[in-house]
Amino acid sequence: MLLAGDIGGTKTVLALFAPESNQLQTHYEVTFWNRDYTSLEAVITAFMRETTAPITSACFGVAGPVVQGRAAITNLPWVIDASAIQQAFDFPQVFLLNDLEAIANAIPYLTPDDLVTLNEGTVEAEGALAVIAPGTGLGEAFLVWNGRSYNAHPSEGGHVSFGPTNLEQVELLTYMLAKFNHVSVERVCSGSGIPNLYGSLRQSGRYEEPDWLRQALVEAIDPTPVIVDAAIERNEAICVATLNLFLDILADEASNLALKVLSTGGVYLGGGIPPRILPQLQQPRFMQVFTNKGRFSELMQKMPVHVIRNPKSALYGAAYYGLNHPLRKKKKG
Repeated sequence: MLLAGDIGGTKTVLALFAPESNQLQTHYEVTFWNRDYTSLEAVITAFMRETTAPITSACFGVAGPVVQGRAAITNLPWVIDASAIQQAFDFPQVFLLNDLEAIANAIPYLTPDDLVTLNEGTVEAEGALAVIAPGTGLGEAFLVWNGRSYNAHPSEGGHVSFGPTNLEQVELLTYMLAKFNHVSVERVCSGSGIPNLYGSLRQSGRYEEPDWLRQALVEAIDPTPVIVDAAIERNEAICVATLNLFLDILADEASNLALKVLSTGGVYLGGGIPPRILPQLQQPRFMQVFTNKGRFSELMQKMPVHVIRNPKSALYGAAYYGLNHPLRKKKKG
């Protein structure tokens, strides 16, 4: 029995899986809000109270860099240590993956029903794959063919420096430099970054902020859903401009990643935000920005681009990683 987990900045999903014919069958699944727990060990303890199934392997996708089996979660005050978890629960083996590495591990198993295609392109067999996922933060990963299958590789590409591509984005960078010593792409291309875009546009004086919106933002624990909903449901000008700015930055960063890893096999948009704004992603604007790479625009037009709409891709990716790394029993004698 495999214990898999998707640990994000806001919530943790744990599930038990049993391998059946090299596929996975879910046996038990629970979602936990991280604000209610002090550590992953506390979450696992709560989960294990509800099941007595013997765990033979555990694998967790975590929102942060994993170094020597240990991770400090980027947007959460948790430190996760694979060895400590293994000892605390007597699991035979424990793996930690970067959350984007977990999503990447799921990609070879995704079906057409799990995807929405933004650009058909031309798939190059065994070509590299790029994964970019805006959620609470911004994650990036990639996959390369090893001769038999795809290997997933993590990165912290979301924390590279933000590079503006037009005057509006230069204005945004100037606004951000007054707040941060380093302006990463994540600061302007994630759920936590959307309020920064809004703040820059509000400060520009080009848009009015209606009283109802100002009050809603003051009262909101998280202003991002307020801004996005006002753009999509109410067509509020400043919020529409915020969402368009976000889409432009996401499209450009996705194409940056695609060029860096030469993802001729396809580009995959994951995370919680893309499925929420799917109609906006399907408008011509996104692909126009994505393909605007000068001498390499023709190459970009050939790259397939998909949105992952299965919200459990990171969870399944962690489980598949555990499935493909069976416990090696020591030989007797």
